Amino acid sequence: MAPKLCIAQDPEADALLEESPLALLLGMLLDQQIQMEIAFKGPFKLYTRLGNRLDVREIAEYDEEAFVELAVTPPAIHRYGGSMGRRVRVLCQFIVSEYDGDVTRIWEKGLSAAEVLKRLKGLPGFGEQKAKIFLALLGKQRGVRPRGWREAAGDYGLDGSRRSVADVTDAESLAEVRAFKKEAKAKAKA
Repeated sequence: MAPKLCIAQDPEADALLEESPLALLLGMLLDQQIQMEIAFKGPFKLYTRLGNRLDVREIAEYDEEAFVELAVTPPAIHRYGGSMGRRVRVLCQFIVSEYDGDVTRIWEKGLSAAEVLKRLKGLPGFGEQKAKIFLALLGKQRGVRPRGWREAAGDYGLDGSRRSVADVTDAESLAEVRAFKKEAKAKAKA
């Protein structure tokens, strides 16, 4: 059994991430230019504003401006709530169009890690790095381990690493990931 998620550092938000693959994917989409635990609380904010449900088809069909209003309502789902609300909607439309609304088809059983990574990179708002991090998150914390997942995830798939959201299992590991990122930024600037 996969461990309980502790990414958002909030029991209700983490419970939603654990039970809803869509919430987890949306959290990953939102994980840019803000603290990761805030990003991963975003899906829970949408869930409560949508009447305690998070349905990919409902979001895909939602009126764009009305959905943006949900995204920017304080507390907003992201520092850039409007643009990220639009991205959430576009991602949901893509999932409905390409995967018949079933998020888990992106990483369905029988696929190689290379194929899962290709599918993740093909998602709106996901590039190479975000796709590798999400693949590592699936493998390390959700038990989704297609053949070759660690290699496909690159350094994010390393056992015992503390470099991304894939490695956050509690407040201590969150602090370790933050320290790693801070050190990496300092090295990049040097």
